[in-house]
Amino acid sequence: MPSEIQELVGRCLNGDAGAIRQFVEQFQHVVYARCLRMLGNRHDAEDAMQETLLRAVRSLHHWDRDRPILPWVLTIAANRSRTALARRRDRPAPRAELPEIVQPAGDGNRDLAEELETGLHELRDEYQAVFRMFYLQELSCLEIGRRLDVPEGTVKTWLHRARKELADRLRRRGVVADDGRDESRSSRCG
Repeated sequence: MPSEIQELVGRCLNGDAGAIRQFVEQFQHVVYARCLRMLGNRHDAEDAMQETLLRAVRSLHHWDRDRPILPWVLTIAANRSRTALARRRDRPAPRAELPEIVQPAGDGNRDLAEELETGLHELRDEYQAVFRMFYLQELSCLEIGRRLDVPEGTVKTWLHRARKELADRLRRRGVVADDGRDESRSSRCG
């Protein structure tokens, strides 16, 4: 096994996309389990797992080949999880859900805009940021990732979750009808 890992790492360092995919597949489950144990939240654990594996692949040239790779990767996972916990502590407490109110007929666009703005404020900070950058500033996921210093895949995940949470909220509040569409497919980002 150690020689297989050495060979896999060598191929990753040479930019072999198949080897990188294999590296990610080999470690994703154990990394996710570590992140989930530390964070206790599935979404945060998925984000930390993505960041861990990206960082591990980018830092393979720093790995000491005389030591086992798994503890090294799990150390990165623990560090990413601690960073996520620190971000979570700095995040403002979520606001209480607004009571269900049936709005009288009126300017539907204004009601929708108000509901959307209220819903945005209830999202996690990073979801709100990517939603605003994508839809209001019309930045690509790649540009957003660069600005926030996170992988493009993380931006796509956050954007998908922001859209889903907003759509669910708007449906629950009766602002939009449930037409069975999957909002995640209506994006230029994925």
